[in-house]
Amino acid sequence: MSDAIDQANSWRTQTPGIGNWPRTARPDDNNKYFMVSADGHVQEPTDFLSARIDPSFHHRLPGVVLNSEGDAMQKTEGFRPIRIRNIEFAGEDLLRNQSGKTPEDRIRDLGLDGVDAEVLFPNKGLTIWATPDADFSLAMCRAYNEWAWETFADFNDRLAPMACVAPGSLQGTIEEIQRCAKLGFKGLSLPCKPVWGAPDHNNPNYNLPEFDDLWACVQDVDLPMTFHVSTGRDPRTSRGNGGAVINYTVHSLSPTMEPIANLCASGVIDKFPKIRFGTIEAGIGWVAWALQALDEAYRKHHMFVRPKLKQLPSEYFHTNGFATFQEDKAGLDHARAHNLVDNFQWANDFPHHEGTWPHSAAAIERTMGQISDTERAKILGLNAARVFKFPIPKRYTLQEDVAQVAKQVGTLS
Repeated sequence: MSDAIDQANSWRTQTPGIGNWPRTARPDDNNKYFMVSADGHVQEPTDFLSARIDPSFHHRLPGVVLNSEGDAMQKTEGFRPIRIRNIEFAGEDLLRNQSGKTPEDRIRDLGLDGVDAEVLFPNKGLTIWATPDADFSLAMCRAYNEWAWETFADFNDRLAPMACVAPGSLQGTIEEIQRCAKLGFKGLSLPCKPVWGAPDHNNPNYNLPEFDDLWACVQDVDLPMTFHVSTGRDPRTSRGNGGAVINYTVHSLSPTMEPIANLCASGVIDKFPKIRFGTIEAGIGWVAWALQALDEAYRKHHMFVRPKLKQLPSEYFHTNGFATFQEDKAGLDHARAHNLVDNFQWANDFPHHEGTWPHSAAAIERTMGQISDTERAKILGLNAARVFKFPIPKRYTLQEDVAQVAKQVGTLS
């Protein structure tokens, strides 16, 4: 694998070393941390939707078309048309594009990175939410779920796909959640906004009572909810110079804060205290600030706030919420001071380029030296094992903190 490292990716291997760490994230360490990547992406075949959805939807599915000049364009109902560039991937960037295409490939590739289990999200399938037609979105979600379960059901204790739903189609979403819970899915993936598109106060959002039946269903099936970046509106809003950086930071990551604010500030958790929810791939550096801002608004705007809450908004995140990240030293620097160690979950985002595979150990060593061994163990795997109920391989139960969690979630031989 080292032969594939090129100059553009050489920085990924840089590490200050492990110092006096009693455990490490290095895959060949006999005293390695139990590690769960709380965000990975499947490699769907081209027909994963068309082979499983009603033919009447085929002409509306995401795909490639030619414009009047003969240029290939990505067609999606909710995204602006994007010209497809012929980018030549090489070295490690090409390796990422080609990795993890089967469950067996994933287990092998993740093992090279020290990862024991993985929470899975769509890749091409992130476009299943990119339409203002929630019924169409839900039809694509069902097709994706069928493909995901066909592919990963036999590996669910290590490779756990999230069941995707489209809450803008409320009753159908409730039925799909119940169906997927019976199958054995370990969690749910909801879009950051129930109706795709730019902010519109006329559209329903998760703070409104009309979603109470959804929360009741989620609480009943006892599955955690996730909100992945780039699932509420088109993240490719900026064009021209710096667009790739601006779109990722401002239009992809930042909007993921919205569902957390909706749930923590609206009284949803007072009504449904057992639901669990988290952001995926949005980082953690913003969490302490956001929770502080929610509490400040609740206190200082008390004359406007309805309903009155049993706790401050931040407390609902502390008890029910979580957030995942790849490399976020700023967020880790504040984890202990803001009592967020139990709320953060690491991920390598395999096989995406913004992830850390196959050099996660180096990334962890660059960013986690300031936290304790126990804190690293929680963030690297134990928090995700609790939330997503991953059984833990018995070889890790010699570690005291792992053994305590294994009693709750079970073990693998």
